[in-house]
Amino acid sequence: MDLQALARRAEDAGLNASTPPQQQRIEGWLIRLSPGKAKRSRCVNALDEGSLPLDELLARCAGAFAAAGLPLCVRVTPFSRPLDLDARLAAQGWSSFDPADVMVLPTLDALPAPELAAGLHVEAVDATAYARVVGGLRGSSAGEIAAHAQRLQESPVPYRGHCLRDAAGSLLACGQFAREGGIVGLYDIFTPPEQRGRGHARTLCLALLQAARAEGATEAYLQVGSDNELAQRVYRRLGFVFAYRYHYRSPLPELR
Repeated sequence: MDLQALARRAEDAGLNASTPPQQQRIEGWLIRLSPGKAKRSRCVNALDEGSLPLDELLARCAGAFAAAGLPLCVRVTPFSRPLDLDARLAAQGWSSFDPADVMVLPTLDALPAPELAAGLHVEAVDATAYARVVGGLRGSSAGEIAAHAQRLQESPVPYRGHCLRDAAGSLLACGQFAREGGIVGLYDIFTPPEQRGRGHARTLCLALLQAARAEGATEAYLQVGSDNELAQRVYRRLGFVFAYRYHYRSPLPELR
């Protein structure tokens, strides 16, 4: 297993799957200006070094974010350029926050079939309905929910949202997958607080991965908070392994 190559594919697929309509390039940097709640859709991704000095690049990004009414933040990954970007931002007083781990599953062949207990069922929901469901669990504002729905509807990599429900229609877990060729990403896996610890997230993830496998997916990735040990334990039981960590940096105290 070439974990480094799979990590790179996961990063590229994640960027494609999280593309918002409000996106532009500044030199070699990709900036995203969606007003949604997810930081990956409203941050700078430093993909290439470009020809401009770092301070000028940051100033141009700051102007774009200010014009969009969004706080400036940079997503820093092992693939960010320049290679010393993290150290240079830290030296300027930019704080680090919200670390997340990217986990990968090198093969879907060994996955067991999802076992749905009596009365449980997985239903597909459209982008608008899914954004409302997950937005309610996140505590998102109406504007953030609308922006999320727009991003899902206009994504170049189609999202499929699903809800796991019981016979009475109560929500047990929700999640979605975005498949690009042979690689599939799991996104927004949420379990209502009163339903946690009952295996619902695992059941839903298995159903999503098996559906993607039936469409041709052979490997998978996901992103999870570095401090979310409970969720990481669920994903490790499915066979996911750590690939790399990323975090955000911002000069703004309100984001720290």
